[in-house]
Amino acid sequence: MTTTQKPPWLRVRAPGGESYQRLKGTFRSLDLHTVCEEARCPNVGECWREGTATVMLLGDTCTRGCRFCAVTTGNPRGAVDGREPEHVARAIASMDLQYVVLTMVDRDDLLDGGAGHVARTIRKIRELRPDLLVEALVGDFQGRLAYVDEVVESAPAVFAHNIEVVRRLTRTVRDVRCSYDQSLAVLRRAKDAAPERLTKSSIMVGIGETDDEVDETLRDLRAAGVDVVTIGQYLRPTPKHHEVARFVAPAVFDAWAARARELGFLYAACGPLVRSSYKAAEVWVRARLRPADGDVSAILEARMATAAREAARYASTSEVAAREARTLLAEHAAQAGLIHPSTLHRR
Repeated sequence: MTTTQKPPWLRVRAPGGESYQRLKGTFRSLDLHTVCEEARCPNVGECWREGTATVMLLGDTCTRGCRFCAVTTGNPRGAVDGREPEHVARAIASMDLQYVVLTMVDRDDLLDGGAGHVARTIRKIRELRPDLLVEALVGDFQGRLAYVDEVVESAPAVFAHNIEVVRRLTRTVRDVRCSYDQSLAVLRRAKDAAPERLTKSSIMVGIGETDDEVDETLRDLRAAGVDVVTIGQYLRPTPKHHEVARFVAPAVFDAWAARARELGFLYAACGPLVRSSYKAAEVWVRARLRPADGDVSAILEARMATAAREAARYASTSEVAAREARTLLAEHAAQAGLIHPSTLHRR
């Protein structure tokens, strides 16, 4: 049965505020696209106020066609922008963000599934802004675990891979190349490779599962060593996508969060509007630092202050570096008797 009318708990206030507008302007000026906006995430205002944003790598065409996802499906034929890791890292470093989620489309057309590209981006961000927490939200790399290792070795603060739905629905909702057990294997490998690092996964509900199946998925994720889980309501992107089977009441999400804590997860973010990157900075603080509820805001404010200082420092030093590079280029050109590129204008 298809459910179409949204209940009142799925209504949200339009995003706004000084931090939101500043980040939005910066993303536009740098031609950097965020999943937060592309996917019309209802939590974009909250996350951006806390200095968290999600950036998609490797283009906008996915080689898979899951029935819940609105991303364009196709064959990019190996096309990759080799400048993207540097460009994204420099753009992110200039912003007063404290947490960035790097996600990706599935790229089955690439030999490594895009793992090397993601790893290079993470390393570059960490080089430019050591204070900034990076979460890698990646695909399954067709189950090739050596590529999972490659991303883990770039040392993201969090390794995330979404199992998406319960076992029974995997074949009907996710692309045929996806596998419930393959996703568990990816998460288990990431935890085994770096036990000290947080691992994270996400479940969509309201797409045809039962409460018992959600419980089974929670147990499977925990057995795979997953530390953090998010559970949110599935919303149909277009009439062509999988229908919504039910709208889950907030009290049920609260019960799942309690169950996740009982199973040993370090933190569970569960609610109708929760998405995999929901308030990721706060989730990291709660999972890793385990503060009392009253201390979270103070920690986030302190981290935001640090982020603002580091972004300003990077912006000033990168401008100095750019000027020095231009000076060196001019000197080299003069010594070599070459024409400086800046003089080569089409008449």
